[in-house]
Amino acid sequence: MSENKDELIKAQNELIGILFEIIKRLQANNDLDTEYFQIIGKETRTENENSRLDEITKERTDNAEIVSRLLKQIESN
Repeated sequence: MSENKDELIKAQNELIGILFEIIKRLQANNDLDTEYFQIIGKETRTENENSRLDEITKERTDNAEIVSRLLKQIESN
């Protein structure tokens, strides 16, 4: 009985950790969206801003891939 409780607690802690990471990544993408739309809304952009747009896109893609992988991990458990 105690072993089952320990396994359940361990599984719950792992799930909480995964969910926390998913929320963190989604919030990061939300913040990046805000920055992206501020830059894209300008009539003219500097080379630095264009470079930042590329960085934002890459970072958002990376976050989305990680979230997808984490969701698959939850499904398989």
